[in-house]
Amino acid sequence: MAVKRKRAIFLDKDGTLIKDVPYNVRPSRVWFYPDAASSLGQLQSKGYLLIIVSNQSGVARGMFPEAEARKTLGYVQEQLNKTGVAIEDYFYCPHHPNSAISKYRAACDCRKPAPGLLLKAAAKHGIDLSESWMIGDILDDVEAGNRAGCRSILIDNGNETEWKKGPYRIPVANVDSLTKAANLILSERGAA
Repeated sequence: MAVKRKRAIFLDKDGTLIKDVPYNVRPSRVWFYPDAASSLGQLQSKGYLLIIVSNQSGVARGMFPEAEARKTLGYVQEQLNKTGVAIEDYFYCPHHPNSAISKYRAACDCRKPAPGLLLKAAAKHGIDLSESWMIGDILDDVEAGNRAGCRSILIDNGNETEWKKGPYRIPVANVDSLTKAANLILSERGAA
């Protein structure tokens, strides 16, 4: 008997779940969007795993150590868990191709728009990417989701500034909030 694969919502962190404060690793400067917990709770109640996927180039740029990036991601996970929202896991990329720190200088497959973070999460948690979604606030998030085989939603909140076109950079929808993203996902056939 085949094992039923899980479905997931992959979430960018900065600009999607929390306000985008560039290169922030201080919990006192982590501000959740007001609809984050309720929107994620709705998705979780319909059986979606919630997984954060985040580029953390501040590590490669020497702005903070990798342990601080993990600590902040853990803090976000912990705060959402307190609201009853279970963040299943988080994955991050500490690399940048122009890093002055050789350990982090890489044109890797985990830095969005590459799909590596999503593929790693799918392998670890038995996720069916074709039944999953990526939600982010820039087109690199959309591209990562689409390249991984998910459907993607762009939260158009002003954080995308480049608007580079490409075949993988077309979201299913542009919305202005996590609430609208969740509603769109839940309105799709098979969301129940």
